[in-house]
Order: sequence, then C-alpha cells, then structure tokens
Amino acid sequence: MTECTQSTFAFAAHFSRQVVAGFDGGTITTDAGGLLLRETDRRLKLLPRLAKCFVDVRSPILVEHSVEQLVAQRVYGLALGYEDLNDHEQLRQDPLLRVLAGKSDVEDSPLAGKSTLNRVELSDGKPSRYKKVSFVKEAIDELLVQVFLESYGTAPTAITLDVDATDLPLHGKQEGRFFHGVGARPMEWITCLDWRAINGCAGSSGRRCGRPRSNGIRRANRHVCLRSSPIRPERGRRKRRSQAVGIANGV
Repeated sequence: MTECTQSTFAFAAHFSRQVVAGFDGGTITTDAGGLLLRETDRRLKLLPRLAKCFVDVRSPILVEHSVEQLVAQRVYGLALGYEDLNDHEQLRQDPLLRVLAGKSDVEDSPLAGKSTLNRVELSDGKPSRYKKVSFVKEAIDELLVQVFLESYGTAPTAITLDVDATDLPLHGKQEGRFFHGVGARPMEWITCLDWRAINGCAGSSGRRCGRPRSNGIRRANRHVCLRSSPIRPERGRRKRRSQAVGIANGV
C-alpha cells in the first residue's frame, strides 16, 4: 500500500497569509487550478503589465478596486470557465478569487460586481463620465508583440504573419451587418493577426463591421516587422493570406 507522507502543498504567500493546498476538508473550492495560473503569472508578470495598458481617471480616494484587481478578476474568471459577467455576482464573494485578484482582505472585502466589470469591458479607449477605466489599444498590441519576442531565447528561423478572419452570425438588423453570400446569412467580421515562429504564437484582433477588407492589417504588419527587426534583422519574415480574408474581401 502506498503511504502518502505529504499532506499539504505550499504556494507563494499572499501578503502575510500562507497559501496552502491540503486534504483535511474545511472550506473547499473546485477552482484550485487557479493557483497554478497565479504561479505562472508571478513569473511572467503578464497581468500587471496588461493593467498598465489601461487609463484610470477615477478619483484615487474613491477607488475600491484597482485596475490590476479588475483585470485579474476578469482574466482569472475567464480562465476558470466563468465567461458570463453575471457569474461575478457570486464569484465576488469567493475567497480564492479574491486571492487571485490580489485582494489583501480575503474575508470581508468583496471583489467588483458585474456592472463595474461591464463598464470596463465596454470601454472604447476614451475615458468618459460613466467609463472611467479605459484601455489603450496600441499599448495592448505592443504588449502582445513584446511577450511574443520574450518567449524566445534565440531568434527563430522565420516569423510568419498569418492574417485570418472569422465571422459572427448576427440575428436582427444590427448596424454594420453584412450579408455573406457563402454562408447565406448576415454577419460581421473579426479580423485577426497571428504572428508565429516555430511553435509559438501571439495575436492581435480587431472587430470590423460589414466588409472589412484589409483595414488595419498593413499597419499591424508594419508594427510587428518594425518591432522584430532590431532583434533579428537577418531572419526572414513572410506573410500568409488565408482564404477567409479572401471571402471577406469578396474575392
């Protein structure tokens, strides 16, 4: 018979508190895998860097949830399978998610509610009276390229810029819809740009209404090329245009 001598597993501390996985009951969570994601992010520092891509014009003395906590709450929620913002009406009381989001008080300090997260998600890059936390698209695009470049210790043999597009079927008469002849249904398009090297990839995407053609693709391609050139000028770069983009352009 196997004898298990280890009864607990220690993770990185949370302020003055210990974070330990045990098998002795007590308050139980089914989302303990989030702690592994937290350990990964502590090495990559991806969420703190992503939080810096937002502009916060709220009064500091009235702020209850920092931008980094808001971003972490939403990202960890998505990673754990909670896509619907309505889920956060209950998740905001979850002690584990409070740990993942970086709340110092995991017992009596709820996380942000669905309405707060919704205002952040619906921001358009311009802070306003009702949406005081807004993203900076250029900064997020820059972060994606930077993380991609950091993932390689040595320069890859080639970088492929893969332009792709996907469609979102629409129901009703939304503004900007486009009737797609192949699918015989109204839709809008999301144009995606992936840059790949060997087995790694990162991406950038932008929603396009109606016929997107190549709006923004040249600018995005140029941005990636300029960012990668100083690091690996001798390496090749090639573009690949997918069939989906051809359909979107009416080809």
